[in-house]
Amino acid sequence: MISLLTLCPPFVILLWYTMTLAHGSLLQTFDYLSQNGLQGFLLIWPKPTATACKIIAIYAAFEAALQLLLPGNTVYGPISPTGHRPVYKANGVAAYLVTLVTYIALWWFEIFDPTIVYDRLGEIFSALIFGSFVFCVFLYIKGHLAPSSTDSGSSGNIIIDFYWGMELYPRIGKYFDIKVFTNCRFGMMSWAVLALTYCIKQYEENGKVADSMLVNTALMLVYITKFFWWEAGYWNTMDIAHDRAGFYICWGCLVWVPSVYTSPGMYLVNHPVYLGTQLAVTILVAGILCIYINYDCDRQRQEFRRTNGKCTVWGKAPSKIEASYTTTAGETKRSLLLTSGWWGLSRHFHYVPEILAAFFWTVPALFNHFLPYFYVIFLTILLFDRAKRDDDRCRSKYGKFWKLYCDKVPYRIIPGMY
Repeated sequence: MISLLTLCPPFVILLWYTMTLAHGSLLQTFDYLSQNGLQGFLLIWPKPTATACKIIAIYAAFEAALQLLLPGNTVYGPISPTGHRPVYKANGVAAYLVTLVTYIALWWFEIFDPTIVYDRLGEIFSALIFGSFVFCVFLYIKGHLAPSSTDSGSSGNIIIDFYWGMELYPRIGKYFDIKVFTNCRFGMMSWAVLALTYCIKQYEENGKVADSMLVNTALMLVYITKFFWWEAGYWNTMDIAHDRAGFYICWGCLVWVPSVYTSPGMYLVNHPVYLGTQLAVTILVAGILCIYINYDCDRQRQEFRRTNGKCTVWGKAPSKIEASYTTTAGETKRSLLLTSGWWGLSRHFHYVPEILAAFFWTVPALFNHFLPYFYVIFLTILLFDRAKRDDDRCRSKYGKFWKLYCDKVPYRIIPGMY
């Protein structure tokens, strides 16, 4: 935890520097740091300027307003171990469309130039690093003094509490859910906004957009569109329903997502690759297929849960295990575990197409440099770790029923291998 708290912030700056100023070359950045040491690193760390802070503040306020004001269906999250059930307003698709249309319109009518965002990207990331750290301190204090629900508590260790968080469902007032804002409306939305920014920047610089950038941007936007279409399902995942609001989740979504997740496009801005129509279309189709399979995995499980198992999976009645568990309040609850369809291939098969999709929106950069593939490698490590943590949690929750499930679906992620 201490290493991640201390190493992630400078890594974000080094990633930005290498992608934008060192031509994606790790060797060039390494040579610079070898010659100039810590002082050299401090020289390349941009100051969080007033303009950068203004851009972030306006964007954050805009997304917060959309989260609060746009209409949406009422959606209930999963029941927590203490028996609390969060209530959400599902307006993610509307917020996503309004955001993208507004951003493009501001550029089209020359009200705001998105290239300013790219030109000041280092300053923006620097401001996000420090501002989000302060925000996490606020969450830590709030968790101690004014928790929003009974799903909160301290481990007794200040570092663990700061890193993992104090509250499961922190809110400001009754309706503004902090994790929905940090994870979805700021983090994921900024991914889409920056993808468009990189595309516009390349167009403004070169008078055209390379097919590699078009494939990268299109696949990212398809993936993010899928995310917001499925946003209510995301509220049932480990990020929201199990991981508390601390540095790991909130700083990660506010800083790591906009910087690391968008990095292949960041590299392509100044390093356009011309793939040719056939290769570009092949990569695009393969990426869309992976995103669809990832979506269909989640849709299949959601439909299974929504109908209480009374649905068809791949044209047949679903195979399932009826499991029970006991909450911290001593109540016995019942769950159904799906063991057919995509979920019969492995316990976390949906991670396979997600990793492949990330590869396909990165591969347009080809293989001149390693760093554009950092996100794919990071995502693989993240999802393999998440699968293990989810298995450990389910084993503790379901006991003997989880053993039955693992006997029926023996592979964790990759069918036949792992």
